[in-house]
Amino acid sequence: MKDISLSLHLFFFFFLFFFVLLSFPVETKAVEEEKKSVYIVYMGAVVSPRSSSREDHDHLIGSVLKRKENALVHSYTNGFSGFAARLSEKEAGVIAQKPGVVSVFADPILQLHTTRSWDFLQYQTDLETNSNSGLDSDSVSHKSDTIIGILDTGIWPESESFNDRDMGPIPSQWKGVCMEGHGFSASNCNRKLIGARYYDDTDSESITWTQEQTARDDVGHGTHTASTAGGSAVAGASYYDLAVGTAKGGSPGSRIAVYKICTSNGCRGSAILAGFDDAIGDGVDVLSLSLGASAFMRPDFSTDPIAIGAFHAVEKGITVVCSAGNDGPASETVVNAAPWILTVAATTIDRDFESDVVLGGNKVIKGEAINFSNLQKPPIYPLIYAGSAKSSSSSDDDARNCNPDSLDGDKIKGKIVLCDHSDDSFSKREKMEGVKSLEGIGLVLIDDLERAVAFTYGAFPMTPDVAAPGVSILAAWIGTNDTSEAPAGKKPSKFNFLSGTSMACPHVSGIAATIKSRNPTWNPSAIRSAILTTATQSNNEKNPLTVDSSSAATPYDYGAGEINPSGALQPGLVYETDANDYRQFLCNYGYEASTIKLISSAVPTGFDCSKNSSTDMISNLNYPSIAISKLGGKESKKVSRSVTNVGDEEETIYSASVKSPNGLDVKVIPDRLQFTKSNKKLSYQVVFSSSSLKEDLFGSITWTNGKYKVRSLFVVSSD
Repeated sequence: MKDISLSLHLFFFFFLFFFVLLSFPVETKAVEEEKKSVYIVYMGAVVSPRSSSREDHDHLIGSVLKRKENALVHSYTNGFSGFAARLSEKEAGVIAQKPGVVSVFADPILQLHTTRSWDFLQYQTDLETNSNSGLDSDSVSHKSDTIIGILDTGIWPESESFNDRDMGPIPSQWKGVCMEGHGFSASNCNRKLIGARYYDDTDSESITWTQEQTARDDVGHGTHTASTAGGSAVAGASYYDLAVGTAKGGSPGSRIAVYKICTSNGCRGSAILAGFDDAIGDGVDVLSLSLGASAFMRPDFSTDPIAIGAFHAVEKGITVVCSAGNDGPASETVVNAAPWILTVAATTIDRDFESDVVLGGNKVIKGEAINFSNLQKPPIYPLIYAGSAKSSSSSDDDARNCNPDSLDGDKIKGKIVLCDHSDDSFSKREKMEGVKSLEGIGLVLIDDLERAVAFTYGAFPMTPDVAAPGVSILAAWIGTNDTSEAPAGKKPSKFNFLSGTSMACPHVSGIAATIKSRNPTWNPSAIRSAILTTATQSNNEKNPLTVDSSSAATPYDYGAGEINPSGALQPGLVYETDANDYRQFLCNYGYEASTIKLISSAVPTGFDCSKNSSTDMISNLNYPSIAISKLGGKESKKVSRSVTNVGDEEETIYSASVKSPNGLDVKVIPDRLQFTKSNKKLSYQVVFSSSSLKEDLFGSITWTNGKYKVRSLFVVSSD
C-alpha cells in the first residue's frame, strides 16, 4: 500500500507539472509553431534566366527556414523575378533584408469590380471623329491575330461567344497552354479561346477543390468580360427577350487567353502575379483586369500586385487595361492608377430597363430594374415602409435599409416593402432574399446613386483615364442549372446583364486589341494615347456628359472622356513613354535609384535619379493629359510634352488651340508644330499661371492639322 501511495503521488506530481507546462506561456516548440501565411517576395526584373530560377527561389526560402519544408507557392520567372511562399512574419522580415529583394508583403485579397454597347459607341462617336475615315462597325472589328489575356474568374468555353468559325490558325507568337482540369479538357480550347490556365488557392480551406482545379468559370464574371473584350458575334442574343440583337466583343477577330486568378471569394495577389508572369511568357498583346484593391486601402506601387505585374508587362510591350473601381463617385476613389496602366471608368448607354410602381390615383413612380414578376396590374397590394416594420431586436437604420434579420415578418407578409439602400453593408440581393424569406411579395429600393443601374430581381419584383459603357451590359454567361432568376418555365439565360467598371474595362481592352492589330509596332503608350486623345466629352445628343445627379461631369468623373472606337484607330499624333520615362517617374515619386535598378530591366549604365527629383516633377511625364498641383501666386508652372506624327501625311503642320476657364492663363510654346519625313517627333511646353486659384479648374489643349484633332485635357489645382 505504501508503494502504491507513493506511485499515486508521483503520478499526480508529474500530471500537475505537465499541466503547468501546457498552461504557462513559455516560448517552446511544444507550445505552438509560429503562424505561417503566404507572403509575396518581389525581386524586380529578370536579369537572366539563371538569376530567377525556381531553384534559386527555393534556396532563398531555405536560408531562413529552421527545417526542411515545401513552402513555395508560386515562382515568378518570365516577366519578373520573385515568388510567393508560406512564411512566418519573422521569416518574411529576414528575407526582406536579403540583397536583391525589392519588397516583401502579405498576400492580399483583391476584389472583382462588378452587345448593344458597341453599336451605341459607334453611333455616338460618329458624331465627333477625327476624320471622314469611312470606318464602320464591321471595319473597326475586323479579323486580327492579336491576343487578349483575361485575368479573371475563368471562362465558360461552350458559350457561342467563343466559337472559332472562320478563324485562321493560332498565331505563331502564342506559347501558352490549355490546362486540363475539373470539367475542362484541352478540347475546350480552339482557335478563338487559344489558352486557359488556373491557379490553386491552396491557402483557403473554405474553397472546394472543384472550384479551384479548373479554368472553368463558376462565377460568370470572367466569361462576361472575355466576351465583351473579344467575343465572336452571336446573333439573336438576349436576356429573356430583353435587348435582343447581336452580341459581340470589341475585337471579335482577336484570340482570347484566360487566366483564372479569382474565385467568388476574391483574387489572391500571389495568383494575380502568377497570371501576369505566365501571360508575359505566353505572348499576349493586351491584358484586361476587371479587379483591384479597395479605394480605401490602396497599396504602394512596390506592394501592389497589379501595379507590379503591369509594369513588367508594359516593359515587354503588352498594353494593360484595368477597371477604376466601384467606390466612386466620391473623390480620390480611383484604383489601378499607376501611369503605365490604362484605367477605365464606367458610363451608361442609351438603354433603360424601366420598372414602375403605380400608386393610388394612377400616380407612376418610374424605377430602374429587371424583373419577371407575376404580380398583375388590377389587384392592389399593400405598401409598407421598412422603417415601420423593424423587429424588436434591430436598429432603425438596419430596418429601413432592409438588412437581413431586421424586419418583423408579421408586418411585411403579403406586402411590398419600401427600403432605403443608403447602407451597402449588404447587397441588393441579400436584402431581396431577406424580404422574400419573410413572405413579402415585392421590394422597392430607394438608391439615388445607383438609380441608372438595373438590378435583376428575377421573378421577384422589385468613375480614371477614360470612360466606357459599364451599365447594363449584355454579354455571355455561364451555363448553370440555376433557374432562380428565370421567368417561370424558362431555362437559364446564356447571356446576362452586369454593371460596373468591370464591364467598362473590357470595352477598352477590345479597342486596344483592334488598334494593335492595325498598328503592330505601336507600344502600349501609343495605344493608350490614341484612346485618350480621341475620346469624346459629349453624349449622343451633342450635350456635355453628366453624372447621375444630372450635373455636368468633369475629368475627375470620366478622365479624357468616353472612348471613340473609330477615332482611336487614326489619332494623328501620339504621346509616347518608354521605360526610362517610368524610371524617372519612380524617382520623382520617391524611390531610390538602387531600388529602381532592381525593378526595371535594361537600366542604362550610370543611371541615377536627378537631384531635383520630386513629386512636383511628375507632371512632366509624357502623358496624353496634364495634371498640375500647387498652382497659385506669382509663380507659374511649366510642363513639357512630345508628340509623334502617326497620321497619313508625313509633312504637315499642327496648330494648337486652348480651351481654358476664367482665372487661368495657359500658353503653348510653340503653338505650331511642323512635321517632316525626317522629323516625326516634336516637343512643346505649356505654361500655367493664376494669381488666385480657389477651386480645381479644367480645360484642354487641342492640336489640329485640319484633318485630325488631338485633344489633351488638363486639371489644375492649388493643393
